[in-house]
Amino acid sequence: MKLADLNPKLVSQLVAEGVDLERMLRFLDDLNAGKYDRQAVVEPDTVPPIDHPAIFDRTVPAAYRMPLGKAVERFAELGVGLDPASVGFVSGETVSFDEAALRTIGIHLYPRTAYGVLNGGSASSYADTKKNREYSDGLFERYRDVFDRLAADCKGKPKGITPAFINPDGTPGYSFLLLKLRMLLEHRKLYAETTGKAACRVLPSFQMTSVHTDAAIGEAFREYVTLKELKGLSDALGCPSIEMFTETQTMMAAITHSAEGKPRRIFDRAGGKENVGIAMPGGHGQNFEILAPIYRHMRSLGIRFAWLGNIDNIGYTVDPVSLAIFALSGREAAFEEAWRTPMDVKGGILVSDRSGKLTCADIGPAISTEDVLAFEKAGKPVLFNCGVGLFDLDRLDGRLDDLPYQLPLRVTDQDKDSGRYAQAEQITWEIIGLLDDPMFFAVDKSKRFLAAKMLMENILTSIPPSGETGEAEGQATVSAALHEGLTRLLASEYGLVRAGDRWVIPLD
Repeated sequence: MKLADLNPKLVSQLVAEGVDLERMLRFLDDLNAGKYDRQAVVEPDTVPPIDHPAIFDRTVPAAYRMPLGKAVERFAELGVGLDPASVGFVSGETVSFDEAALRTIGIHLYPRTAYGVLNGGSASSYADTKKNREYSDGLFERYRDVFDRLAADCKGKPKGITPAFINPDGTPGYSFLLLKLRMLLEHRKLYAETTGKAACRVLPSFQMTSVHTDAAIGEAFREYVTLKELKGLSDALGCPSIEMFTETQTMMAAITHSAEGKPRRIFDRAGGKENVGIAMPGGHGQNFEILAPIYRHMRSLGIRFAWLGNIDNIGYTVDPVSLAIFALSGREAAFEEAWRTPMDVKGGILVSDRSGKLTCADIGPAISTEDVLAFEKAGKPVLFNCGVGLFDLDRLDGRLDDLPYQLPLRVTDQDKDSGRYAQAEQITWEIIGLLDDPMFFAVDKSKRFLAAKMLMENILTSIPPSGETGEAEGQATVSAALHEGLTRLLASEYGLVRAGDRWVIPLD
């Protein structure tokens, strides 16, 4: 199919809604040609135990052992600038690193590491009343006034520039994006203090926005760049307050329902109206295509490792200990997982197929909620994907051209008021099933996974309820633990201080 084959009215509408039709038509040609048919989808069979050899328990003090000769080689290859024997404990031909040593090693790796965020989501479903009420009708009504006030401010904005937390006095806190920018400056400061070297070229950052959020995020950057909350610390370090590489994800178009057979075409009968389509996101899994120029540019700058995570996870910060473990392991990629709680209903879990192959199965598209609950009922604790990955760019680079065709493509039929059509999307974390040697960090949720998929999660973490009974009691217990994690993160990772009933960034 060519662009000229499409009705001008349909073209005009879809382009106005952010669809890159040339890219969309290439996708359809590839789909109809069977280029996605060679995907090896891992079928979930069970969940792995915590003592699985690929899982590294980060809920306890970390320790890592390796042959001393291998450590010397790895330190030299990565340019760590330290003698393994000087930071570790040598016993015979083996060197052991405790958590403090791993932290030091990780900080010395900051010049070889980038930090990326998926920043394309809007706050429409995030602040949707019906979806938020699903957590608990009673808790929703209890916080209804707070919810309505915050929802009105969030709607129509990219989620990344909405409040990441709520102050004790009920006022909105800093945005997710502003906190991330401050956190990066805090780690640059840590690098300078630890190594005595200039910090300006360490931890370069990047993001994937969407065609619908990019302009608003760009406007936020123009505002943030002058803020004293960032500029005070950046000036002290002699660095710009914001340095961010950006690529933008365009929208996909709905395609014809499977009942219409092949070849698939762009759906053009939305709402029963002729030559009207539907623009929709194609999933964060497209990052490997969209961000490929950035990944390759980072590698050309000497960057070896790159984090990727969701903007709405306050727990997603630079972690030097996990960075050191991953860098020393020589593995292809590492992912963070936390024990699932009743609040973790949207996202993926770590599963294995009958052969033992591990992957992430998204609840809904890849595994049912009933199956997840059945695992837990059978006494099999479920590790919930935190949406944080750490990649070795030397190994990722050679796969970038093929990943769009290898990553599972979920084409799901829809039957809605707007008609019968299909949606195609890819999920980032299903890359796990394509890797030969992934590793997983089992982390403390309250330290590394304070995600806000829905506004009620943000509210309950910031202002935890008490005295609840029944189903809400379990949610209240989780909220209390997450609130402790939130206050710890705000003070440590983000450098905030408590001023009365508000958390503020000190004006350095």
